[in-house]
Amino acid sequence: MIIEKPGFVTDRILFLGRKESCVYLLKGAKEFALLGGGLAYIIPDIIKQLKSFNIEEKKIKRIIILHSHFDHCGIVSFFKKRWPWVSITASARAKELLNKPEVLESISSLSQLLSTEHGLAKQDKEIGTEFERINIDDVVKEGDILSCDDLSMEVMEVPGHSSCSIAIYVPQEKAIFASDAGGIPFGDKIFIAAGSNFDKYQESLKKMARYEIEVYLAEHFGARTGSDGRHFLQKSMDAAIEIRSILEASYAKTKDLKKSTMEITGTVMEWMPEGFMPKEIISMVIGQMVRFIAGLK
Repeated sequence: MIIEKPGFVTDRILFLGRKESCVYLLKGAKEFALLGGGLAYIIPDIIKQLKSFNIEEKKIKRIIILHSHFDHCGIVSFFKKRWPWVSITASARAKELLNKPEVLESISSLSQLLSTEHGLAKQDKEIGTEFERINIDDVVKEGDILSCDDLSMEVMEVPGHSSCSIAIYVPQEKAIFASDAGGIPFGDKIFIAAGSNFDKYQESLKKMARYEIEVYLAEHFGARTGSDGRHFLQKSMDAAIEIRSILEASYAKTKDLKKSTMEITGTVMEWMPEGFMPKEIISMVIGQMVRFIAGLK
């Protein structure tokens, strides 16, 4: 089943935010964790959803940033102020990146761009969702086990989409929170965004696919359960092979980074959901992949 509307995915996992920007509440017996950092403009949605689903905000003890891209940490500084007791959790590489002024400036400017694209800039200003520096309280690494009361969260390092990507596996739910490291679902297609390192991206997909998965939680365009959850990562592996061959064929033909990037971006934009990301951002990701394929890492 494909779930693109906020609500309960399982009895213990609540999808919050919007279709295009998803975060998830993991419900332990007496404490909760929020996985994913979303886009800043979904903050009002989350506040309303927490109320409508009768979530006691004081039970939320941890926010996990699965990677440090602007569309995956936009809500964190706001909710850290609202919930000062929460532990902000991320990889060591994410902590390093989130301490760089140029990264913070990029996150802020891109967040504002998306809010403007969606006509929500005024809302952001009124609520005070401006991005501020994020201090990571808890650095995690491969193999760490975090607790959410009676639920456990196994940390995997899954670089490739970004150098700082982690995934979380919850064995009690047979659920994986992979963020963009597992591919971005667009209906029956999967967008492979191996912007950091294509080889490591494919290795990370294989690593995650070894787990027993019934529930796949994406941070764009919702969750997958049942057969859709079980087979999602295999479809991502197949999609990665396909897009890599397209990248290689295009660059072999053009021998030009810009031409290949423009060519492939045009094709992707034809089937990308309207309003997801501006063409400039998609082009940047594809350009990074072309550069890797060309050997100009």
